[in-house]
This record gives sequence, structure tokens and C-alpha cells, in this order.
Amino acid sequence: MLHDRVMVRVSQEPGERRSSGGILIPATAQVAKRLSWGEVCGVGSHVRSVSVGDRVLFSAEDQFEVEVQGQGYLVLRERDLHAVASERIEHGTGLYL
Repeated sequence: MLHDRVMVRVSQEPGERRSSGGILIPATAQVAKRLSWGEVCGVGSHVRSVSVGDRVLFSAEDQFEVEVQGQGYLVLRERDLHAVASERIEHGTGLYL
């Protein structure tokens, strides 16, 4: 990856899912502005906040798709990431969200 680009493998969600209250939400339900989780598989030399293996939260509208050796990935700018879920404990509470 070059510059501030991040390559992400999207976490596959099942078609149907359940809400916290137990309501079944079909795969065809439209959810406005839904964010997605993915795993970072590559970072450019100017990326400062994430590293390979981190789980990141991003918008589906800010993505470009690419296929490498039959596997689908998304390429994003680092600034298009909304959150990082990591177990790194560098300082503070250890929560990195």
C-alpha cells in the first residue's frame, strides 16, 4: 500500500441478524448509513493510527474494491476510518475506541 491507504478485509456478516431485543432483521432490510467492521491487511508508509491485524470501523460509501489472488479487499484512506478496536495497551484505560 502507498501513502495513507489502508487495505481492509470486510468481516462477513450473516444475511439475517438479530437485534439485542431478539427481533429478526432480514438481509433485505435497508439500514441508512450503516458502518462496517473489517480487519486491516495492509497499510501505507504514512499511516500512523492503525497497524496490520487491527479491526476498524468504516463507512461503506468511502471504499474502493480490489481483488488480490481471488480474495476481495477494500482500499480506504486512513482519514475515512471511524474507529479502531485494538487490544493494545499503551496508555490510559486500554480502551482504544
